Amino acid sequence: MLFGFTLAERARQTGLATSTVYRKVTRFEQLGMRGFLEAEDDPDSKRVLPQPMRRAIIQLKSEYPAFRPNELATICHVRFNRCPSAVTIKKILATESPPTTVQRRFPRYAELEDSQERRGAIVRLHAEGWNIASIAAYLETSRPTVYATLKRWIEEGIHGLADKPLGPKQPVTKTTLWAMNAVRKLQQNPELGEFRIHAALDQLGIKLSPRTCGRILARNRKLYGLRGPDAKPREPKGMPFKAAYRHQYWTTDIRYLDHQLGGGNVYCISILENYSRAMVASAISRSQALPAFLNVLFAALRRYGAPETLVSDGGSVFRAGQAMALYRALGITHQRIDPSQPWQSYIETNFNVQRRMADWDFSRAQTWEELQRAHERWLADFNYQVHWAHQKRTDGRRSPADVLGWATGKPVSEEELNRIFTVRAERSLDQQGYARFRNWRIYGERGLSRKRVVLWLCDAQLRVEFGDTPLAEYRVVYRQDHHHLRTVDPTRLYETQHQSSQLPLLELEPHAWRLVMELPAQRQRRRLPVAVQPPLFVIEAVAR
Repeated sequence: MLFGFTLAERARQTGLATSTVYRKVTRFEQLGMRGFLEAEDDPDSKRVLPQPMRRAIIQLKSEYPAFRPNELATICHVRFNRCPSAVTIKKILATESPPTTVQRRFPRYAELEDSQERRGAIVRLHAEGWNIASIAAYLETSRPTVYATLKRWIEEGIHGLADKPLGPKQPVTKTTLWAMNAVRKLQQNPELGEFRIHAALDQLGIKLSPRTCGRILARNRKLYGLRGPDAKPREPKGMPFKAAYRHQYWTTDIRYLDHQLGGGNVYCISILENYSRAMVASAISRSQALPAFLNVLFAALRRYGAPETLVSDGGSVFRAGQAMALYRALGITHQRIDPSQPWQSYIETNFNVQRRMADWDFSRAQTWEELQRAHERWLADFNYQVHWAHQKRTDGRRSPADVLGWATGKPVSEEELNRIFTVRAERSLDQQGYARFRNWRIYGERGLSRKRVVLWLCDAQLRVEFGDTPLAEYRVVYRQDHHHLRTVDPTRLYETQHQSSQLPLLELEPHAWRLVMELPAQRQRRRLPVAVQPPLFVIEAVAR
C-alpha cells in the first residue's frame, strides 16, 4: 500500500488524511486482502442502544412516569449490564412513542392480600435496581416499610417475608413458676427479707436479684395472704443541732482526700453553716494539726463573724486548750456530737456530697496547684448550686449561698481577731526567705521574699504558712516565762510551687543549711525626758 513511501507522502498522493491511511494499513496487516473487500464498521452503530433496552426504558417510564433519567440508567445497568447516559435516555424518551396500553407488573401494596407477595414485590423491584423512594411511591406504601422489608430479607432471607407474631419480644425470663414456688416455700419464715431469700436461692442454683426476690415476696403475700416481717415502729430521731436561724450552729470536721501527689496524706478542713448548708470556710492541707484548723476558723470568723455554737466530733484538735480559749474569748459555745454517732453532724452528709462532686477531680490532680483549683471549684459549686435540703422552701432560694445571703454572726473586728488569736502572727520574709519571730530568724521560703506570711504557734509547734499553703514546721521549747523560745528545731520543710527559680550563688549541703538562727535580744531604748525650753521673752498679759 505504501510502496516505500511514508504515511504523510502516501496521504498527499491519495488525497486522504494521514489517520485514514494509517487505519487502512493497520486493517490490511490484520485481515489481509479481506480488509479491502469488507466494509469497515460504522463507529456510530456501537453507540446505538439495543432495541430491547430501548423498549424497556419506554415501558418503565410509562409504568412509573416519576422516573428520572439516572434512575432508569441504574435499572438498565442492573438488567442489561450496560449503563446509558442520562442524555441518551432523554433522547430516547423524546423520540420514541409510548405504548398505547400500560399495565402494572405489580398491584399496589394494599391490594396484595398475601403478605409474602407484598414483601416479595418490594424485594423484586429492589433487585431490578429500583431505589427506595421509587419502590415506596410505585407500590403506594411508606419508605420505613420498604426499609424494614429489605432489612428482614438481608438478615433472614426467604423466612423474612412471612408474618411474625405481634407480641412483645422479651427474652427468656428467669422468674419461672419453679423459682416463684421456691420463694413461696422459703417465705414460710416471715422474717426473711429479699436479700436472705436471694442468698438461699443462690445456694439452690437459682439466680435471681434481691430486687426480683422482693417483688416475688410482695406478690406471694398478696396472693396467699402470707405474713411479712413485723415492722417495729420507731420514732425518727431529730437532728440535735438543727438550726432555726443563720449562724446559730457551725459544724466543723476534717476529711481525708484520695490523691496521686505522694508525700503523705492530704486533708480537707471545712466549716459548715447548719441553717443554709453553706461552707463558710474550707482549705486543703498536708497537716491536720491545730494551726491548720485555726487557719480555717480564722478565715471563717473574719468573713462571717462568730456563731453562737461550734459543733464538732471528739477530735483532739477541736478540743485543744488553745482552741477552747479562743472559743471562750469569742463567746462561742463548743458542743460535741455523741460518740459513734456521726449522723448528728451535718457536715458528714455534705462530705458525701463532696465525695460525689469532687473526688474524681481530686484523684486526677497531678500537682498541688491542680488539687487546690479542684478544691476551689468544688467550694464554689457546692455553695452556688441548688441543694436538696432547700427544695421545699417557699421563697425560691435553693442554693446555700442564696439562703445564707448577707447575714453574718456576731461581728468581730480585724483588730480583735488579731488580739484573740495570740498564736497567730504576720511577718514579712526578708530577701533570703527568713522571718523574725521572738528573737529568732526562721526560714519560710526564699521564693516568697518580701511577702507577708503567717506564723502559728500552738503548744510546742510553730508553723509558717503563705495563704493556705504550709511552708515549714518547727518544734519549739519555751523558756521559764512561757513566752520566749529557748530552742527552735525544724521538723518539716514543704515543697511548694513558690520555690525560687533562681539558683543560689552557693549551694550548701543539707546539714550546713541553717533554717533557724537565734538573734541577740533587742534592748529597749530608754526614752529621754523631753526638755521644755522656756520662752525667750515673757510678756505679761494686760488686763483690759
